Amino acid sequence: VIAQAVEPKSKSDQEKMGLALSRLAAEDPSFRVRTDEESGQTIIAGMGELHLDILVDRMKREFKVEANIGAPQVAYRETITREAEIDYTHKKQSGGSGQFARVKLVLSPAEAGEGFVFESEIVGGSVPKEYIPGVQKGVASVMTSGVLAGFPMVDVKVRLIDGAYHDVDSSVLAFEIASRAAFREGINKAAPKLLEPIMKVE
Repeated sequence: VIAQAVEPKSKSDQEKMGLALSRLAAEDPSFRVRTDEESGQTIIAGMGELHLDILVDRMKREFKVEANIGAPQVAYRETITREAEIDYTHKKQSGGSGQFARVKLVLSPAEAGEGFVFESEIVGGSVPKEYIPGVQKGVASVMTSGVLAGFPMVDVKVRLIDGAYHDVDSSVLAFEIASRAAFREGINKAAPKLLEPIMKVE
């Protein structure tokens, strides 16, 4: 079985292509169509290159759909390979109220398959409870696109071990901004690397 990505050449081809592909798949059980959730690409799979060429040709002739065929994008992931500690302060003063948040994060590689693990180890209120979801949200937002090539990050453990706040200038948003910047900085110190997909063979 061979899989290729197929893309319509224009907006008007987009709708016609969906119809053409479902018709072709209905009459040929060895031809499969799916949408890749990560890349958003339409992937067609058949018994070989010739098989797919014939179907794409039929799409042009019978359904008047102009489409480009190419290799499907590979969905890479990013991760970190060593522990890193980062102490970051976000401070902004402009006129009235400002923004202040300090976070101290420890990043470490998690077990393969664990995804994203966040733990708060704050004791004694150096970061008030209500601001901790902001820290988690800031870190999680960076997990969706890593620093190397913008691929989602996996298998990273983040511990919030310390921080500081200001009675007036601190907010959930300030902690979110601080942790986002801290995490980005931390990833670079934690030796990030690209992960290639592995096939599960049964």
